[in-house]
Amino acid sequence: MEASMESRNKGYSSIDEYIQSFPPNSQIKLNEMRQIIKKSAPEAVEKISYLMPTFYFHGNLVHFAAYAKHIGFYPGANGISQFKNELKSYKSAKGSVQFPLEQPLPLDIIRKIVEFRVEENRKKAQNQRSRT
Repeated sequence: MEASMESRNKGYSSIDEYIQSFPPNSQIKLNEMRQIIKKSAPEAVEKISYLMPTFYFHGNLVHFAAYAKHIGFYPGANGISQFKNELKSYKSAKGSVQFPLEQPLPLDIIRKIVEFRVEENRKKAQNQRSRT
């Protein structure tokens, strides 16, 4: 069962609080997602944004969230399009992908996407600095 919309709309003060609001099987997946992102983007800062766990590095890096039947991962449009072949077995949209709860998370793909997003945000920040 997923956290009620009432509690979700109130927001969370931390990623820990967010994760603890879900059932144990979802908590396991959320913690796995959090750990692979932390390992892949050690300089990123954790926060809650758009009511979801977010990693921030020169702008939003990735978001993730739990739902009744999947974990949503939101690396932005470039993060999805760059890895569309690796993600073809998952339901996805322009900037998101759904990983079913009953399947193991594709940690290697998630790692590659996060590393790609780190470089993308780093380059964007460097370009902005060079223009000023």
